[in-house]
Amino acid sequence: MSTHTVEATDQLSDLIDRAQRGDEVLITRHGEPVARISPVATETSPDPAERPVSAEAVDWLVANRVRQHPGREDAGSLLSRLRDEGEH
Repeated sequence: MSTHTVEATDQLSDLIDRAQRGDEVLITRHGEPVARISPVATETSPDPAERPVSAEAVDWLVANRVRQHPGREDAGSLLSRLRDEGEH
């Protein structure tokens, strides 16, 4: 998914073309997400699972990945521990 500022209105036609190709576009104002342009599923639209992953998508994932804080359990370990504690 790519991100564009509100000034993207000058590029609206291009952003709609990207949505037709299967891309999702996030519109922001002052750095905050306000709208999303996404493809509409049709019989002729590509299956998202079959779309190639773009470099922009990989960059977004890297920039927005959730990092585990030192000393904190990951979700799987926490749920396992809570489940096991309840088996008394």
